[in-house]
Amino acid sequence: MTDGREGRTERAEQPGRLSVQATVSDGIRVVTVAGEIDYDTCEELHQALEASGSLPPRVVVDMHQVTFMDSSGINVLLAAYRTHSTADGWLRLAGPTGAAKRALQLVGLDTVIDCHETLNQALNA
Repeated sequence: MTDGREGRTERAEQPGRLSVQATVSDGIRVVTVAGEIDYDTCEELHQALEASGSLPPRVVVDMHQVTFMDSSGINVLLAAYRTHSTADGWLRLAGPTGAAKRALQLVGLDTVIDCHETLNQALNA
């Protein structure tokens, strides 16, 4: 499904399945995630966030299609945030909703990592 933004996003094909797609917009890596982020699926997200390709790494994780996230996803995001910050880069989150947003708020990660309502806001912050 093309959504009018730079790059392309896809919805998860099956419940529980994770789709991760990376594109670049103005030198910023955009990692679009759809589906559930949990113990069984978080390695794919970890790999996408690890391969930033640019220094300093500047990454936005577009989460508007994430339907669930447990502590495994929280740990992956926190580790990526620390890695990118240490390399004088940054990690921002865009569009977390529902259960994913609640998980971020519950552990306070939304106060550590910059969270934005939309991808455009995260790219231009």
